[in-house]
Amino acid sequence: MFRYRSLRPWTYGALAVAALAAAPIADAKETKGPVTDDIGVIVIPKGAPIQIGGYWVLSGADTALGTDQKRAVEIAIKDIGGKLVGHPIKFNAEDSLCNAEGGQTAATKLAANPNTVIVIGPSCSSEATPGAPILWKAGITSIGTSPTAPALTAPDRKPEYNGFVRTAYSDIDQGANDAKYVYEVLKAKKIVTVHDGSPYAQQLATVMAANFKKLGGTVLSAEAVAPTDVDMHPLLTRVATEKPDVLYFPIFVAAAGQIIRQAADIPGLKGVRLLGSSALMAPDLIEAARDAVVGFRFTYPDVSPEAQGKGYPKFVEEYKKMFGEGPIAGYHANAYDGAQLAFKAIEKVAKTDKSGNTYIGKKALRDAVFATKFDGISGPIACDKYGECAQFKPAVYEYTNADPKTFKIGVNPKKIWP
Repeated sequence: MFRYRSLRPWTYGALAVAALAAAPIADAKETKGPVTDDIGVIVIPKGAPIQIGGYWVLSGADTALGTDQKRAVEIAIKDIGGKLVGHPIKFNAEDSLCNAEGGQTAATKLAANPNTVIVIGPSCSSEATPGAPILWKAGITSIGTSPTAPALTAPDRKPEYNGFVRTAYSDIDQGANDAKYVYEVLKAKKIVTVHDGSPYAQQLATVMAANFKKLGGTVLSAEAVAPTDVDMHPLLTRVATEKPDVLYFPIFVAAAGQIIRQAADIPGLKGVRLLGSSALMAPDLIEAARDAVVGFRFTYPDVSPEAQGKGYPKFVEEYKKMFGEGPIAGYHANAYDGAQLAFKAIEKVAKTDKSGNTYIGKKALRDAVFATKFDGISGPIACDKYGECAQFKPAVYEYTNADPKTFKIGVNPKKIWP
């Protein structure tokens, strides 16, 4: 029988944070210098920096996810010489912790700066859900670089998300492809899903389950954990009694590592395939799961060089030169393209007077972001009217070594499908 576990109280708290930030942007039409804009004009005096904001998870178990993307934006800034429309770039990055409270705090800091022109990020849907409305209320467009929750770019999204786009895909596509892989490749007929209450995990698990049922499979139950849960034995024991073919848990590193390690302690899970998803491309997962990580599979966008845009190999070489190592997670190309999208849109709308002062209309910048199209290093970038700017390319990766030092995308973990 299908069973759905109720959400933890902190899930409702996250939703409440988003609701508090949901007031629509106020009418603030103004004219400054040569620019008139419906929601405001940013003035950058001659010689002053143009300020670009960013927010990602930069601490904790999922640090690699955000740090990888922040580094990509730093490379993009370097690639344009550190200047934009005649002004040096000042990059203000905040740690948003991959949770609702962190997203709210980081977005509030960035929105409080009247000189923030645009914001790149965040990495997690939990951050974007409260963060994007806060920024748009201040007239600041934001470009998500890996938050994939379907609701963020859904046709029925609320007006407070009108200033948000993303250079990552929607989990509408990820979920459909995950279901297809599980049903057609793994030949699974029965599954149990696990989410952690976050917008990303909950929505992806829901989409995957719905598609799996359409294909003819059975979803035995939808379980829930907290990101901070340590003892997974009760959950795993309960799952074992249901006898699934696959346990599908699109959650984050800390909780996923516990499940992977502790599953070996449950005799009834022998032969049950464990399958994670796109938050688990990180050396931190190897540390969290230890020896049990070997053979663990997770679904992910295809980030092999042949699946990326033409400029990707050059980017990787720059990454190694700047940071002394290769990419440490999988969304760096999306973040680089997010920065490129921001820069190109700013160049379209910025106007500079004879004195060297630059003026940028906030609504004009938002519209330019939606209208800008180019071939990025992650693939073609072209936003639809709901802010979806990228396409999903499915893949499955498998860890091959339990030493975190061997982490290298394409080797450990290696792509095993398609």
